[in-house]
Amino acid sequence: MTTELLAPLDLAFWHLESAGHPMHLGALAVFGPGPEGGGHDDLPELLAARAAAIPRLRMRVADVLLPIGGSAWTTARDFDIRRHVHQVRLDGDEFGRAVTEAAGELMERPLERGLPPWEMYLLRSADDTRCAVLVKLHHALADGMRAVAIGAGIFDEIADARATAAQRPRPVPARTPPAGARRLAGFAQSRIGELGRAVGVGASLVRASRLDPRGLPALTAAPSGTRRLATAVLPLDTVHRVRRASGGTANDVLLAVVAGALGRWMTERGDRLPAAGPRALVPVSRRRPGQPAGSGNRLSAYLLELPVAEPDPRLRLAAVREAMDRNKAAGPARGAGAVALLADQLPPLAHRFGAPLAGGAARMLFDLLVTSVPLPRAALSLGGRPLRELYPMAPLARGQSLAVALSTYGGRVHAGLVADGEAVPDVGRLAAALGEELAALDGLPGAA
Repeated sequence: MTTELLAPLDLAFWHLESAGHPMHLGALAVFGPGPEGGGHDDLPELLAARAAAIPRLRMRVADVLLPIGGSAWTTARDFDIRRHVHQVRLDGDEFGRAVTEAAGELMERPLERGLPPWEMYLLRSADDTRCAVLVKLHHALADGMRAVAIGAGIFDEIADARATAAQRPRPVPARTPPAGARRLAGFAQSRIGELGRAVGVGASLVRASRLDPRGLPALTAAPSGTRRLATAVLPLDTVHRVRRASGGTANDVLLAVVAGALGRWMTERGDRLPAAGPRALVPVSRRRPGQPAGSGNRLSAYLLELPVAEPDPRLRLAAVREAMDRNKAAGPARGAGAVALLADQLPPLAHRFGAPLAGGAARMLFDLLVTSVPLPRAALSLGGRPLRELYPMAPLARGQSLAVALSTYGGRVHAGLVADGEAVPDVGRLAAALGEELAALDGLPGAA
């Protein structure tokens, strides 16, 4: 039976979860018509077969004796795919609205901790002409990039490639263990280096925290445990047109769009626009190009003051670009996002007992999450049905009401907004404001 210790950051995500604050990622995939316009009766079996063929999805979390407070991934002996793949018939004529409402309700439900922590839902329209798939993966199981690698296994192109690769013999690499003395010296040197990094990261984290949280009413209302989902689609060519005219990166443009949409939305709600902030935590993958995906989370983050009170879209984009340039120059070990690096240095027992304190401190560090999730560039399909839209969804931190996730597929940017259902019942209006803000940027002189 396969056993693998949870990495420190994975263990932190596992213990941060509570009934009202599930720590799973999500993705909502919307598909076009099937072959010859048929129904979707073949999809439940197809989804189950492909998910069952992904070894990672057979792993559950179990406590271990050593290290003290630690946990391990272990293969579930009683794995039953029927407990993970479900289907839901949607009511109503408007498929898009029915899908987002159903997905929001399903995202409220924590994953069962005694099972491998994931679920898939096939969402079928009332007339069976349209379908979508909602995937839920616990954050301990994967970060954004790893979640894409796992979830992509359901698509025709990835499943076929995996089946072909499985038929090829794999060479067994030779292993030459280092001498005992050399290993001991290397371990001691590594621990000293880790201690120094932990001290530096901790100091950065303290400097970034706020003793007096701003308590923006739109973003930090008392949590209700409910979830509401909204989506938006932005043309990628427009994003790149603005980028070429203004400089910076496509991600800078999208962050400025989020800032402008928040300002527009808060103004319509009658909320006061803060001169500084709100603060966004912008996750950064520490995986290098070409590096194996690995099983553990490899994350840090940047901290960004979103200039929501700046009325000029050009100045707002310039402020975002300058702030992100400073973040990149300083590196991912600075600011609130460094808490992920600090988690890597803490012993398992600290995560087990310190998670409630760490979860409650999130609002002292940032107000919302804004993350970009990379997707494969190739066209994807499921049982011959082309993938049309793919919306990523991020978990909400404790005491916060909104998370924005962005992905690019098929020449469009798909935005998935997850909100506390009672604190932000009008998250659909915020999603619509994203398109309005991108259009405003595109309409500026020099952007055409």
